[in-house]
Amino acid sequence: MFIGWILAYFSLTISYWLTLLIAIPTAGFLVRLFIIQHDCGHGSFFNNRKWNDRVGGVCGIFTLVPYYHWRKMHAIHHANAGKLEDMRGVGDFYTMTVDEYFHISKWRQFWYRFYRNTFFLIGLVPFFAFVFGYRFPFKMTKEKGWKKERQSVYWTNLGILILAGLTIGVVGLKDFLLVQIPLTYIATTIGAWFFFVQHQYEDAYWAKEDDWSYVDAALKGSSYYKLPRILQWFSGNIGFHHIHHLSPRIPNYKLEETYKADALFQDVNELTVRSSFGTLKLGLWDEDEQRLISFREAHERYEAVYAAQAVEYGD
Repeated sequence: MFIGWILAYFSLTISYWLTLLIAIPTAGFLVRLFIIQHDCGHGSFFNNRKWNDRVGGVCGIFTLVPYYHWRKMHAIHHANAGKLEDMRGVGDFYTMTVDEYFHISKWRQFWYRFYRNTFFLIGLVPFFAFVFGYRFPFKMTKEKGWKKERQSVYWTNLGILILAGLTIGVVGLKDFLLVQIPLTYIATTIGAWFFFVQHQYEDAYWAKEDDWSYVDAALKGSSYYKLPRILQWFSGNIGFHHIHHLSPRIPNYKLEETYKADALFQDVNELTVRSSFGTLKLGLWDEDEQRLISFREAHERYEAVYAAQAVEYGD
């Protein structure tokens, strides 16, 4: 990653298109660094907890994500993935049910559809969340018991300030931004895409508290994202997401081995790069059919039901 950053900087004197080209694989290394931080947060990258915390904390300065703050938010995601309850959307993309959507105002429907727009949800929100959002403790962290998480935000900000300040002192502010902005944008977009498609696909899993199952949420609500070998490496095997959710203590470098060891892990929802693009149109969970559907399908069904009711009552 560091070599890529340096090459991108020197390429500025040749062509900015070359800089952007170099930023792509460099962003891939940044994504892989985040996966290491992610594993440290689960206590799985090293056997020693202190080393997990130390390395995870340092990684957070480069990924712009405060380690302890993110670790706790991500733990909430793992404990509640697939639940149609109050914690829905914490550390995750918020998803409404069809019934909820048609019982809110047109204005709120508009904003939800805007939120679920691919360009906004994948192309803008992650970048601004990583660059600006993580610079402040989230509202939840103001509650009692979040002291370490709040402090991690401040310490990470200090580390980022020192690192950025030293780099700017060497290359200048303009060149720093010309390299860092596209690098961060590409990395956050890639990371958000992986996270999105591995929970937001047609045959995903959502259930209410009384019917929710941890095992089903892992094996049915988290996909196996089958990637080309190079993308699998850059993403730190996170495509084996169903195994990761079933047992977060398995390090990323053991996920493929685990997948091959048991047929149970192979008989799951499988996405490919091509098929994963089909998830972009999905935005609402249909509790009746137990699948994610598009806004168009939801509206067509709603209009058909409304028309049928109008005929029944002679309207």
